[in-house]
Amino acid sequence: MHTWTRRRLLTSAATAGLAVTAAAPAIAAGRSRTRLRGDILTALQALPGLRVIEERQGAEAGYRFFVLGLLQPSDHTNPAAGTFEQRLTLLHTSVDRPTVLFSTGYEASLTPRRAEPTMLLGGNQLQVEHRFFGTSRPANADHSLLTIRQAADDHHRVVRLFRRLYRGAWISTGSSKGGMTSVYHRRFHPGDVDGTVAYSAPNNVDDRDDTAYARFLERVGNAECREALRTVQRQALLRRSELVARYESWAAASNTSFRVVGSADKALEIAVLRAPFMFWQRNTVADRAAIPGSDCSADELYTWLDDITGLALYADTALQRYIPYFYQLGTQLGYVTFPTRHLSGLLRYPDAGEPRTFVPRDIPMPFDRDAMPDIDRWVHRHGSRLLFVNGAQDPSVAESFRPGVRDSRLLWAPDANHSTAIAELSPADRAEAIDMLTRWAGGISPSA
Repeated sequence: MHTWTRRRLLTSAATAGLAVTAAAPAIAAGRSRTRLRGDILTALQALPGLRVIEERQGAEAGYRFFVLGLLQPSDHTNPAAGTFEQRLTLLHTSVDRPTVLFSTGYEASLTPRRAEPTMLLGGNQLQVEHRFFGTSRPANADHSLLTIRQAADDHHRVVRLFRRLYRGAWISTGSSKGGMTSVYHRRFHPGDVDGTVAYSAPNNVDDRDDTAYARFLERVGNAECREALRTVQRQALLRRSELVARYESWAAASNTSFRVVGSADKALEIAVLRAPFMFWQRNTVADRAAIPGSDCSADELYTWLDDITGLALYADTALQRYIPYFYQLGTQLGYVTFPTRHLSGLLRYPDAGEPRTFVPRDIPMPFDRDAMPDIDRWVHRHGSRLLFVNGAQDPSVAESFRPGVRDSRLLWAPDANHSTAIAELSPADRAEAIDMLTRWAGGISPSA
């Protein structure tokens, strides 16, 4: 399960509690940056298949921000299948600094923000938009080409191309689905980068057994908060007609509909099922007081459910952006089954939580049962220089990756949820994580 409703980049390690030197590159790197300032644009324009779309303002001091397009094969195994332009962004500081390969797993953000490893290393940052998201869509929209291997091959071509300019250490990173994407890239091209930091990355290795997620939801937080969530779910379904009427009115006013999901009634049920999971991804027991009780109004119920689950996301206009996500869940990545025992007699749609619900029926969705077990085995037996950073309060990583002994670690931030960071680890684990990262980057640190 992944946060596709409230995705955000890690912004500032300083804000999260890490002291990061603002002027990260060294004096020598600064001289190199000055030398390249007039040349980096020319160097980018000379890379084959790469289009410089624009240079945007707003980057931090010492950085230049470019929006780029790279011509990629639609099918890396079949050149005759055509090409598409993949959106990239580049935060450039110096060719003498490490380069961070950043993935969101979705569309690219066009805001020049540095991920945590980029800040810790004072490095360049190359962001790759995932195929079939944003503008990175093959013209024929053949979803059978939306596989973890095809995306890994996209990343492989990006690294090979940009290593012509950035010949130092490379670190890949991403959070949630972006972290998963980084791991899948390493599985198929393990030597592309020198290390990987994956934040809050789920590992749905067994699609037939979702008990890890159910067990997590039964023990996270405290009993009072868990019961409050069960109560608000029941109340929402008991007052379904009032909430659906408001939902339909909103859809009409917003000029959208529920053709993909089927109806506002079904969309509401989906939101109710997902509410506890989404609550714990972004909230703590401190937010218990905001959960509506059994005596709340329909307006209070609707507003809370919208805030937690993002009701707009189940309607066609917003859902169009995430059809590729649900396609991936239903064909390779796997999904979770939400607990429903406490909702007995109140549910109408047995398939409400299935990925198939969110994908148009004319798109076939055969499930590859070997994909995730293969990734899991590789990470555990063969993966090296992998750092997994998880929040102990995050339901998404109830089933987590299990790194092996080849310079790899799984570290838990005890009080963090889905938006965790190295900065939220215990002092000892934080020091270990930073040591691993800087060592993989050749001993380079922001003050080097």
